[in-house]
Amino acid sequence: MSELKGLILSGGKGTRLRPITHTRAKQLVPVANKPVLFYGLEAMAAAGIREVGIIIAPETGGEIRAAAGDGSRFGLAITYIEQDAPRGLAHAVLCAEEFLGDSSFVMYLGDNLLRDGITELVATFERERPDALILLTPVPDPQHYGVAEVSDGRVVRLVEKPKDPPTNLALVGVYMFTPAIFEAAREIEPSWRGELEITDALQRLLDRGLRVDPHVVHGWWKDTGQVQDMLEANRLILDDLEPACEGEVVDSRVEGRVRIEKGALVERSTVRGPAIIGEGARIVDAYIGPYTAIGDGVTIERAELEHSIVMTGSEIRELDQRVEASLIGHNVKIGRGPRVPRAFRFVVGDNAEIAIL
Repeated sequence: MSELKGLILSGGKGTRLRPITHTRAKQLVPVANKPVLFYGLEAMAAAGIREVGIIIAPETGGEIRAAAGDGSRFGLAITYIEQDAPRGLAHAVLCAEEFLGDSSFVMYLGDNLLRDGITELVATFERERPDALILLTPVPDPQHYGVAEVSDGRVVRLVEKPKDPPTNLALVGVYMFTPAIFEAAREIEPSWRGELEITDALQRLLDRGLRVDPHVVHGWWKDTGQVQDMLEANRLILDDLEPACEGEVVDSRVEGRVRIEKGALVERSTVRGPAIIGEGARIVDAYIGPYTAIGDGVTIERAELEHSIVMTGSEIRELDQRVEASLIGHNVKIGRGPRVPRAFRFVVGDNAEIAIL
C-alpha cells in the first residue's frame, strides 16, 4: 500500500451555526480555545500522515488558508483544493482526485471531533487492507445520519438519512478509502438533496463486491454543526484538560482543572474548572464556572459565566445574573443598560455590541 494521504473537508456554509458563521468558517470556531479544524490536523499528524489536502469553499477558503498555513506547524504539508459549491462528500472526493492520485487516504470532516483520534483506524486499515473502512457509532436518532447495516463483521448496506433506519449505527465523519472510491463516486447520481452522497458511493463499492469494513467508535465523537454540539464538545475536551498557570492570579480562588495562559490576569475572582483562560485575558471581580473557555484577550468584569465559549477580544461587564450555555463570537461587547433583565442566553456573531436594557 502506498503512503497514506489525508483529506479534510472544510467547505460548506455552516448554516446551523449562524449567526457565528455569517462571518467565519465553522471549522475555525474554537473548542477549548482551539479551532475545531486543528484537532483534525493534529489527528492526521499523530497517525503518521504527512500530506493533507483541505477542501475549501470560495467564501471561507481564505481564512482557512490563513489559519492553517502550509501545515508545517502541525508537521504536515497542506494542499488547498477548492470545491465551488457544497455538492456532497463524494463530490469533494472527486475534487481531490488529482491531489490523491493512486494513494489510499483518510477523509476527515473538518467540523468533527474524535476523542481517540485516528491512529488505531489507520493501523487497522493498513493491516486488514479492505477497499474502504468506515467509522460507526450507535445514535438515538439515526434518521439524521448515514446508516450502516452490518453482518458477520462486514458492512452489507448503507442508507443516507433513512425515514425508517435499519439500524442505529451512524457513520462518523471519518472514512478510509482506496482509489476504488473514485470510480464509485463517478457512477452515482445526485440524491434528492442535489448532492453526491458518500453513502451512495460506498454502497456502489458493495454492489461491485468490494469490501467495506466497519470500525465501531468506543470513545466519544462529536459533529460540531450546532451550538449545543459546540458546547458539548467544549465540555468533553475540557474534561481531559491538563491544569497549568502561566498567568497572574491575585486575591482569587482557582479550583479544579484550570489552565491560565501567559499574560492572563485573574483578580478578585473565582475560577472553577475545568476551564481555560486564554492569553492576555482579564478576569476581574468575576466568576468563571465549569466547562467555560475564555479566549485570548477577553475581558470578564463583574460578571458570571459557566458552560460557555467566549471568543477572542470580547468583553462582558456589569451583569448581575449568570451567563450560561452561551456561544459568544469575536470582539463582542456585552454590558448592562439601565433596566434589569431576569436571565441571559447568547449566541452572538463577531464584531457585535450588545447593551442589556
